[in-house]
Amino acid sequence: MSHLQLTDIDLAFGAHRVVRKLGLSLEKGRIGCLLGPSGCGKTTVLRCIAGFERVAAGEIRLDGQVVSSRDQHLPPERRRIGMVFQDYALFPHLTVAENVGFGLRGAAPEARRARVDELLGIVGLADQGAKYPHEMSGGQQQRVALARALAPRPALLLLDEPFSNLDVDLRERLSYEVRDIIKATGTTAILVTHDQHEAFAVADEIGIMNEGRIQQWDTPYNLYHRPHNRFVADFIGQGVLMHGTVLNDRQVQVELGTLNSAVPVECGIGCGGCSRKCQVEVLLRPDDIVHDDASPMKARVVKKAFRGADILYTLELPSGTRVLSLVPSHHNHALGEAIGIRLDVDHVVTFHEDTPEPASVQDQGLVQIIS
Repeated sequence: MSHLQLTDIDLAFGAHRVVRKLGLSLEKGRIGCLLGPSGCGKTTVLRCIAGFERVAAGEIRLDGQVVSSRDQHLPPERRRIGMVFQDYALFPHLTVAENVGFGLRGAAPEARRARVDELLGIVGLADQGAKYPHEMSGGQQQRVALARALAPRPALLLLDEPFSNLDVDLRERLSYEVRDIIKATGTTAILVTHDQHEAFAVADEIGIMNEGRIQQWDTPYNLYHRPHNRFVADFIGQGVLMHGTVLNDRQVQVELGTLNSAVPVECGIGCGGCSRKCQVEVLLRPDDIVHDDASPMKARVVKKAFRGADILYTLELPSGTRVLSLVPSHHNHALGEAIGIRLDVDHVVTFHEDTPEPASVQDQGLVQIIS
């Protein structure tokens, strides 16, 4: 039985449907994430789980108990859910230790003190309990907020854009720290963010949301390499769609050569393994295009973005088609220079040209160029 289960939940504000038959499940001790653009409904889903919004249809179960449905609504204070907010929401007149212990007011003084000390140690603030929030950095305040939410041992922890007020470097470092803290306490958690780097750093499973629906609930690896539709392919990572022709159930011809797949290719129009010359679009990620000086295939550098260890090149093929390639930064090529490239694709992902639905998400078939 899943620790958290959402089944076909709906919510509308007036005539505007914000959440549409949304479902997900999360096992105990796992970290999930709702990831999507602004306005997709992810924070509304979080508020439904917390009990701040009533669902119009469907149900939410926590540890098997229905906490939300059309006819049933358990109030937020009875759900044993902890929350970490975007703005920390710490009490400025209370010390760090008093903030962390705020939800433990019914506990015996010794037990409360021990729990506060335990949490401050876990979040790396063991000697900071006497300070006030204004005396701490943004990252420290966020860790205090996390400790406060964890103190009552919640059944579920919800984090609403918890890193958005921090600078980029601190955000990345704290993302990993927060994951370690949540895992160390064995807490089940749901994170909401619009930043895929945060999602990848923190979550075990991610739901890509658009227009109130989850487009795909999966691991970060599968979202990147096996997207279910064009929206997921476009939202996660970077890439281009290149025109291709299905030669048979194992091969797709693209401008750069013939992709040979270890698993059957589907053209996406209900034919299963395809042996017809269907026209498809093939997803190529920057790591699928490998810089190789020895390759006879050449592409011209039209853009470059230096990223420290890597350079992201935009390359133009002889036909005018552009592709992306992620190359170690010691290969520093000039704009206009022609460089050798080859394909190294481990997953063939195709979309039929006449439909937004996925044509295929191939399963770990080694793909090679057939000369």
